Amino acid sequence: MSAVDRTPSIAIFGAGSVGVFVGGALIAGGANVVLIGRAKVGERIARHGLAVSDMDGRRFQLPAEQVQYSEDPAALAGARLVLVTVKSADTEAAAHSLAAHAAADAIVISLQNGIGNADVLRRALPGRQVLAGMVPFNVVQTGDGRFHRGTEGSLMVEASPALAPWLPAFEAAGLPLLQRTDFAAVQWGKLLLNLNNAVNALSGVPLKTQLSQRDYRRCLALLMDEALRALRAAGIEPAQVARVAPARLPKLLRLPDWLYKRLGSASLRIDPEARSSMWEDLQAGRRTEIDYLNGAVVTLAQSVGLGAPANRRIVDLVHAAEKGKAQAMAGKALLMALQK
Repeated sequence: MSAVDRTPSIAIFGAGSVGVFVGGALIAGGANVVLIGRAKVGERIARHGLAVSDMDGRRFQLPAEQVQYSEDPAALAGARLVLVTVKSADTEAAAHSLAAHAAADAIVISLQNGIGNADVLRRALPGRQVLAGMVPFNVVQTGDGRFHRGTEGSLMVEASPALAPWLPAFEAAGLPLLQRTDFAAVQWGKLLLNLNNAVNALSGVPLKTQLSQRDYRRCLALLMDEALRALRAAGIEPAQVARVAPARLPKLLRLPDWLYKRLGSASLRIDPEARSSMWEDLQAGRRTEIDYLNGAVVTLAQSVGLGAPANRRIVDLVHAAEKGKAQAMAGKALLMALQK
C-alpha cells in the first residue's frame, strides 16, 4: 500500500507493534514516514486506517491514505533516517536489506531489545552511521485494532550530532529522543526490565495484573538477581532507565502485595491494557526473543564463570511454549519451576 505519492524521509523497517506505534506517532506529528513490514499489518491499515493510543489518553486515527505502508524493502531507498524495529533474530537479514536498498548516507537507528543488535548492523553496513537506540515502553495491539502504548519512558539513543535535524520530528510526535553517551549501560539497564517479558508471556495475564501478584514478582526478582551478579562480575554497571535504580529492583519486587501496591505503583506506571511483546509473539505463533534477553544473561554468566539457572529454565519454558505446549502458569507454579 502506498497512498501518498512522495519520497519518505523516515523509514520504519520491521513495522510490528513498536514500529507501527512510533511510525504512527511520527506521521501524526507531521513527519514523512514509510512503514515496512508484514502483509498482515499492511492489509489491516488499508482496511481500517491506523489507530494509535497511549496511557495518557492520547488517541488518534490516521486514515489509510495518510499512511505509506510497504512489504518491499526497496521502499527504504528514499529514507534519510531508518529505524530498525525487527526482532533480534532478524537483525542480520534486516542488515542485508538495508545494504541493498537504503541510501548510503542514511542514519540507521536500532530500536530493538537485547544487546548487540547495533553491532550486527554495523558489521553488515561498513562506513554507514549506525546508532543504538532503546524503546522503554510496551506497545500492544488491542482487540479493536489500536496500537496502544501501555507503559511509560522516553526513547533513548546514542548521542550524535547527526541527529540534530531529526529531533524536532520526534518532539512533535510526543516521543523526544533522549541522547546518551553510556549506551552499553543503557542497554543492560533495559535488558534487566525486559527479563519480565518471559514472566508476563508465561503468566497469560496483563502486565499490571501479573506485577500485582507477589509470586510473579519473585520470579522476576530471581531472574534479575542472577543478571546483576553476572554484571557485577563482568564489571558492567547497568544504567537506571526506570524510576528505580537497578540494584534496588529485586528488593522492591519481593515486597508483600500490600506494600508493593503502595510503593511499586509509584515507581512504574502501567495501564490495564499493557502486555509484553513476548506474550503477543506466543499468541501469534511467532518465534520470541527469549534467547536475546534471558539467554543473554545465561551467556554473560557463563563468560564470567557463573551460572544463571533460573534464566536458563525460563528460556526452556518459553521455547516449550513456542512449540504450543502449556503457556499460562500460575505465579507459584512458575516460581517453583525456576527454583528447581
